[in-house]
Amino acid sequence: MIVKGWQMQILAERLKALRENRRIYQKEMAELLGLSLRGYQCYESEESEPKLATLIAIADYYHVSIDYLVGRTDIPDFHTSSAED
Repeated sequence: MIVKGWQMQILAERLKALRENRRIYQKEMAELLGLSLRGYQCYESEESEPKLATLIAIADYYHVSIDYLVGRTDIPDFHTSSAED
């Protein structure tokens, strides 16, 4: 996945805000995702972008959409599709 510069900034900001709102340390989030502490820190400092599977895991953990994480929407909540109905 290639995230543009402004999207990387938004992703980094939102990852940090979501984590801090839950009062979770970076180390805890890294362990939850199976990453090194430095690996996770790179996401919050815009040095690298998560792989798709990691991005999905983060979105699931925080109950937000991937679109919210990368700045495509400012609405954090995602809703299940009504196509299943």
